[in-house]
Amino acid sequence: MNSLIIDLQYFANVNWFKKAYNYKHVYLSKYEMHAKMSFRNRTMIAGADGPLRLTVPIVDGRNERQFYKDVKTVDGRWRLEHFRAIASCYNRSPWFEYYRDELADLYKMPFANLFEWNLACQNWVVEKIGLGNPFIIVEKEEEIRDSTIFPFMEMDNAVNEFHPGSDGGLLYITSNYTQVFHEKTGFIAGLSILDLLFCKGPSAKNLLRPGS
Repeated sequence: MNSLIIDLQYFANVNWFKKAYNYKHVYLSKYEMHAKMSFRNRTMIAGADGPLRLTVPIVDGRNERQFYKDVKTVDGRWRLEHFRAIASCYNRSPWFEYYRDELADLYKMPFANLFEWNLACQNWVVEKIGLGNPFIIVEKEEEIRDSTIFPFMEMDNAVNEFHPGSDGGLLYITSNYTQVFHEKTGFIAGLSILDLLFCKGPSAKNLLRPGS
């Protein structure tokens, strides 16, 4: 199939991107139901002692009867804390200094809606890596049910395939790369796309191609 529907995630992991870029069209729906304990508001980066989880605090996070588009982030210092954690983990990576200022600016943007924040993060990464953009946003609820507009029944469905506690889709990556704490922790698969970007820069896209 040439189309995929998948959940938009917070700086999704390398394997999420590797799967998405096997498809011509990738649909991201604002009308998925919120799922607790998902990567929609979590991402994993490489810390000195192993994987470090960053979590975006959300309003009414236990409520799984709300649409993704309606999930709100909590006001507070989490943006600053997340950026500081990323800077601390990656300040010795080959490419972090190159992206630091723009990433800092991204974390200053006041998105109250989780979907819109995640979309801004994804668009930033796609631009920095120099990827094409196959992503199509499902803006209206009725589009989900109209197979003449979006034939979801004919799509591959990877919604919630990548989630905390799963293998992170490890089968999708066949090549590793040198990470910041590689000598101490060994290679850690399934980390945020930021890890690949800061370690490999624009050449990161080469590891996302089918067969890499």
